[in-house]
Amino acid sequence: MSVGTNSAPEAARSAGDLAELGIDPDDLPDGLVVADEHGHVVCFNAAAQRITAVAAADALGQRLDKALPLEDLEGRRWWQLTDPYGGLAIRVGQPERNLLLPGGREVLVSVRYVRTGPTGPVRRVVVSIRDTDARRRTERSHAELIATVAHELRSPLTSVKGFTATLLAKWSRFTDDQKRLMLETVDADADRVTRLIAELLDISRIDSGRLEVRRQPVDMGAAVGRHIQAYVAAGQPADRFLLRIEQPLPALWADPDKVDQVLSNLIENAVRHGEGTVTIDVTPAASPREGEETGTSVTVSDEGAGIPEDSMNRVFTRFWRGSKRGGTGLGLYIVKGIVEAHGGVITVGRASGGGAEFRFTLPVSTPAYLT
Repeated sequence: MSVGTNSAPEAARSAGDLAELGIDPDDLPDGLVVADEHGHVVCFNAAAQRITAVAAADALGQRLDKALPLEDLEGRRWWQLTDPYGGLAIRVGQPERNLLLPGGREVLVSVRYVRTGPTGPVRRVVVSIRDTDARRRTERSHAELIATVAHELRSPLTSVKGFTATLLAKWSRFTDDQKRLMLETVDADADRVTRLIAELLDISRIDSGRLEVRRQPVDMGAAVGRHIQAYVAAGQPADRFLLRIEQPLPALWADPDKVDQVLSNLIENAVRHGEGTVTIDVTPAASPREGEETGTSVTVSDEGAGIPEDSMNRVFTRFWRGSKRGGTGLGLYIVKGIVEAHGGVITVGRASGGGAEFRFTLPVSTPAYLT
């Protein structure tokens, strides 16, 4: 890297070039370091200061390899290896890779060489620096998801394999009642695997912003009533549920299948993990969407121990399971994604009876062709 003199006017010209584009380097989310044709730093933005812990005043005017002393993962000095100013004239930059700052902190760095012509001398070296923390959090989340899925799949698939292998090998030795019991178990385990796969698909769509909402008229009171009837038919006492509907409700347009998914999850949580009466209130409410006046709100509460205050902010994150809770810990994460895909909001708090209280509000969302 060549060593030359640097001047304040040169730095000012570089800052002016960015200003002409309407860009303030300090507003960029990633670290930006720019060196001139002499290899001296002329731009060192706020994100670069935060990531490297080097003040801009100390970096400006310094040689690039001194202001940003990077090493590869094998401990070799990065700028000596790449030689941006004296290397091959056809190079246009360096792809993103993991490098180390002094002290061993790992960062993601990519470099662009700005030349005066296709093979001309380097006029600017533009360095982008990103923190690896966000990527590591994402990688950990993906690893946890894989581990959870593998664990949840192992149990039902082991059961399915065991019962089917036993039936195939010893079919004639079992009575009809025994065969039916084993086949019913296989059927239930197959449903469990299907539900898990559906959860994974929902998470994929939520994370990528591709969750589709097919809006139709939805009678929220009737939808809640169907879920209560299903629990009563399955053996829950009818007096465990209290449904209160405040009329008149606004006409609601939402995806009925996804609304059922939200209701199913919230009511199941209240039944399985709560105690006492499960109360469901369906009321008109202010719309969470700007430009609309009304929406529909559903509150599901129980009389159990509730959710600890220090867990409230983690309820809708992946893998959250309260004490003594089973399952994958993905249900409430999916519920939040579905509600937000409708333009709605969901909150959690403590019910008046002491238990957990979940409340979601959906905008009326009348399709444009009907307005």
